Amino acid sequence: MKAIKSGGDAPLFEQAVANAKSEIAFSLAEGMKVPVPKDAGGGYTHEQHKRNYKYMNLAGNLYQITGEKMYANYVEDMLTEYAAIYKSLPLHPVDKSYSRGKLFWQCLNEANWLVYTSQAYDAVYDCLSKKERKNFEENLFRPVADFLSIENPKFFNRVHNHSTWGNAAVGMMGLAMNDKELIDRALYGLPIKEGADLEKDNDGGFIYEKGMAKAGFFAQIDNAFSPDGYYTEGPYYQRYAMTPFMLFALSLHHNKPDLEIFEYRDGILLKAVYALLYQTNQSGEFFPINDAMKGMSIGSGSVISAVNIAYGLNKDPELLSVAKLQNKVLLDQNGYAVARALHEDKAQPFFKKSVELRDGAKGDEGALGILRTLKGKEEIAILFKYAAQGLGHGHFDKLSYSMYDGNTEVLQDYGSARWVNIDHKAGGRYLKENKTWAKQTIAHNALVVDGKSHFDGKYDNATTNHSDPYVFDISNPNIQIVSAKETNAYEDVEMQRTLILCNGDDFTSPILIDIMAAFSENEHQYDLPFHYAEHLMRSSTKLETNLPQIMDEKHGYQHLYEEARGDIDNGNLQFTWFNENKLYSITANADAGDEAIVARIGANDPNFNLRRDALLIHRKNNAKNALFLSVIEPHGRYSPVTESPEKPYSQIKSIQPILHNKKYTIFTVIDIHNTQHTFMFSNQDNDPESTHKVEHEGVVYEWKGVFNNT
Repeated sequence: MKAIKSGGDAPLFEQAVANAKSEIAFSLAEGMKVPVPKDAGGGYTHEQHKRNYKYMNLAGNLYQITGEKMYANYVEDMLTEYAAIYKSLPLHPVDKSYSRGKLFWQCLNEANWLVYTSQAYDAVYDCLSKKERKNFEENLFRPVADFLSIENPKFFNRVHNHSTWGNAAVGMMGLAMNDKELIDRALYGLPIKEGADLEKDNDGGFIYEKGMAKAGFFAQIDNAFSPDGYYTEGPYYQRYAMTPFMLFALSLHHNKPDLEIFEYRDGILLKAVYALLYQTNQSGEFFPINDAMKGMSIGSGSVISAVNIAYGLNKDPELLSVAKLQNKVLLDQNGYAVARALHEDKAQPFFKKSVELRDGAKGDEGALGILRTLKGKEEIAILFKYAAQGLGHGHFDKLSYSMYDGNTEVLQDYGSARWVNIDHKAGGRYLKENKTWAKQTIAHNALVVDGKSHFDGKYDNATTNHSDPYVFDISNPNIQIVSAKETNAYEDVEMQRTLILCNGDDFTSPILIDIMAAFSENEHQYDLPFHYAEHLMRSSTKLETNLPQIMDEKHGYQHLYEEARGDIDNGNLQFTWFNENKLYSITANADAGDEAIVARIGANDPNFNLRRDALLIHRKNNAKNALFLSVIEPHGRYSPVTESPEKPYSQIKSIQPILHNKKYTIFTVIDIHNTQHTFMFSNQDNDPESTHKVEHEGVVYEWKGVFNNT
């Protein structure tokens, strides 16, 4: 690490230095503690060992910045304590992981420890005697590195965020020790064990995905990211994995420049930083797809690291506006560069655009589509998921979407069933309800057939399939379109979903048109849930309320109470709800026999692990083919101070199909002024140069390209 001398020209960096000094002073006053490992995540020993590697890292940085020997001594003393006990430690007493650690209940946390400790060791290396280095390397660092890799190949040799941490830990310590064998082990992995394809981790994912023949850091970069920088496990775990990706890459950049690691795969690591930032709502919170905790945001330390390092490499002034929101910087040259540039007012706005992020190493395993438009100062954002499974952290939610109005979740993705590092809830690990509810299709805004989850809720079936992108057209900012198909989730049902985000003079506020189509040769029950979560205000369909009844026995329905049900008998359903002082409506077309069901999460949940959120289910019974035409709109507000509502009613009167088959869908949206807006869509020919002509009931519809409207 190169020494940094700040001259008062980077206030945010100076604040970071001051905060670090305070934390080390607190640790010194409290006394150094290296307890015998006992607790799982959230428990005392777990959290103390986390604090220790954090403090060592801070102290190492402070030594580089200030030159004060007390900080080097702090690292030396802490390492001495660990070197005295590590080789004699048994496996951690909490046996809840496929890869138990020693200091921690899982190897993942042990790898975290080694990543940050390697930086501390590198920072104070020149202060240590040869005898001290020998002690630390033989009794601590090499044993930890061997434990994480040779002794735990199931942890080290995967393409997974766990292994990214493991590879980075072993590699960064190898660089600090100048140990070529460890460096090569980290870059290229260990020989993959044959016949281990079907072994699984705690999340139900394969240890070795079928056909995987490579391991190590290069294998992570080659396989975990798409060419657009999308990380197959989703943004929550991409955020977590970016720390080892960027820190190890930066170490290689400095120590092995011949590898040109930041140019590798057409600069994929820097692309990944931008792809990650695109997957956030207006306030910078990540879209909670797959196993994700809601509220995780760009304020996370891992994203601060990624943004600081990226700026240090490319000096993109747009990244400075992200760093300004984060209001924290790293204690290194990159953090100093960011802080100094912010002080010099070099930041430019970071523009989060509508974007399609392909999935799969080759970009051919579906995608994530993000549409954005503005409503005044607030952004309407749509996240459409037609990607691959997402490894063991993936959910069974093909063609699902979520919708945001500014920071408000209009239609939510539940996220995961977990309370990270909260010991009361299974030691902070994933709860059993993560598999029985959060991963299931009904927990998402996705079509459910016959009450069963996609791929029957089985990972083995889901991981070999992906949805297929059909069109992504954002050429007209007032009418943005994304469409995708899914033909594998159910044995005899083909699905296509098309979303159209409209924001022009035709409507007083943006609307989202949702076209969900299913085709089958057999009759099925089709359920389309809308997870509105909050308070029902009005339904055009008369709903009969009864004592809550559990809806079914499996595939997530066992966690749902049916609270009300009604027949949609007038061909049109309008449903209005209230959320964060805003009003929203769904207007949907309905066929004879369709039902509206209001349900709530919470059944079969004796430990109160799940949120008690509400959802609307639009059900079609005994149908071969199904067309769900819906309009979702934000339209009103309420002030609790003035007690005044503004635009409490929908601007949409109805949405009506004109023609629908496998080739074409033509429909009209009628507003409250009886103005008709006709939309035409080609379901099979996505060539922008193709011309279409359809005659129906004496009316001829002609257009060029996939889509048109009048």
